[in-house]
Amino acid sequence: MDNFFTARGVSKRYGATVALRDVVMDIHAGEVHAILGENGAGKSTLVKILSGVVQPNEGQMTLEGRNHGPSSIADARRMGVSTAFQELSLIPHMTVAENILLPKVSLRGFWPDPKKDIVARAAAVLRDWDVTDISPDSLIEDLPLAQRQRIEITRALSHAKRLLVLDEPTAALPDTSWLFQQIRRLTGQGVAVMYISHRLSEVREICQRATVLRNGATIRTVDLAGVDDAGIFSMMVGRDPSEAGADMGSASLGDTLLQTRSLRVGAIRDLDLDLRAGEIVGVAALEGQGQQDLFKALGGVIPRRSGQILVGGQEAQLGSPAAAQKAGPGIAFVPEERKTDGIFENLTAATNIVMAQFAATRGERFVNGQIERGLAGPSAQRVALAPRYLDFEVGNLSGGNQQKVILARALMSGAKILILFDPARGVDVGTKQSIYAMMRQFVASGGTIMFYSSELSELVHLSSRCLVLYGGQIAAEVARSDLDEERLLSAAHGHRAAVHAAPDTLKEVS
Repeated sequence: MDNFFTARGVSKRYGATVALRDVVMDIHAGEVHAILGENGAGKSTLVKILSGVVQPNEGQMTLEGRNHGPSSIADARRMGVSTAFQELSLIPHMTVAENILLPKVSLRGFWPDPKKDIVARAAAVLRDWDVTDISPDSLIEDLPLAQRQRIEITRALSHAKRLLVLDEPTAALPDTSWLFQQIRRLTGQGVAVMYISHRLSEVREICQRATVLRNGATIRTVDLAGVDDAGIFSMMVGRDPSEAGADMGSASLGDTLLQTRSLRVGAIRDLDLDLRAGEIVGVAALEGQGQQDLFKALGGVIPRRSGQILVGGQEAQLGSPAAAQKAGPGIAFVPEERKTDGIFENLTAATNIVMAQFAATRGERFVNGQIERGLAGPSAQRVALAPRYLDFEVGNLSGGNQQKVILARALMSGAKILILFDPARGVDVGTKQSIYAMMRQFVASGGTIMFYSSELSELVHLSSRCLVLYGGQIAAEVARSDLDEERLLSAAHGHRAAVHAAPDTLKEVS
């Protein structure tokens, strides 16, 4: 089969740091080709080079036999290469229609098109890609993350003439059916797809071959039918696969650190909750069941309408994340969107970690890098963030290392209550294990964690017990001994009969 896209000796350096080193790969026409590797393996840099965001220092790429060296995203699109980025590139204060049509929102040159024409053009694009539940008039910032992810993907689909690049496309999608249908439609027309994901089950379902990167270099390209998951993991990390870690066993519980009583916020109504020291409480829910509202309220991001939040036994007014951190034993919230809500891209990792705590911890009027590194080091070590990354600008780190920075900042706050929204979303298996280890160590030292995950296996693996939200209420509480994916999924769809739990842990589903 002819090679539709080729890369030969592609390398990229940032100063002394080598992001890619002599990458070699081929993709066939009509193929879905996976790129696999841990965070920091070079996947995002490769995506940026293909998309024209950065240029390589050495090497050559070809597309249908012609040199491929785009100087911008627009240039890549003209060459037929379109990308849906892992960190969404949508403009929040613009409408769906405007984002879909960028950069050609107007077709009339200097004079803008009438709004109705812009909406009509975007509506046609959405219909063409089977997106029928999102209004082109909606503001991006008003949409849930899953819908924003579909808009990012739809825009990329609409521009993909030769090669479509999908970087963690399902990280926020509740299921893969819509996306995989569109991918099969494109590949049936001869378009090639580069698919980047940490979810091997998805990769096996949609991809034919995979190229594995490690430390910026190509390790091997394999036919997926001929290699098992253990073999792929071994190529990714350079060692034999090991157990992901022991499941969360029974632990000695301490004092109740956080409670809610009749809490109402957003879609959440009359919710009673207790979190005790020494436990990891999972939260399972389908999209839109109030989980974002609950986590943001406990993190001090949005105000409650009514009810009580008690921290350390005292009623707390959580008017801001800073107020949440100061309340009782302290609450630290890690949001779902690290790029827009969690990091300051142009500051170093050390600055990001210490900035909220520096004044209270030190009191110096002037800050320097040495002091920041010294303060950030212990928290960075707790999440296995390599010391060399502390001097990097966070925007230049991989998504997994960015997430470690945010978690290290939460740990540095000294809070005993962690509220984590999908903390391992879109990170590789090695980074996940670092996050899981941190979570276990945190509760073992007397803290408590409540976390939401879009992966049911993660909830089963980590939770001391799991709450299932449905219709803004706790529909079920599943004990550790009863946790399995089927039971959680059934409860998340509102089926009480499938959940075997004590009667007083269940609420009526309405």
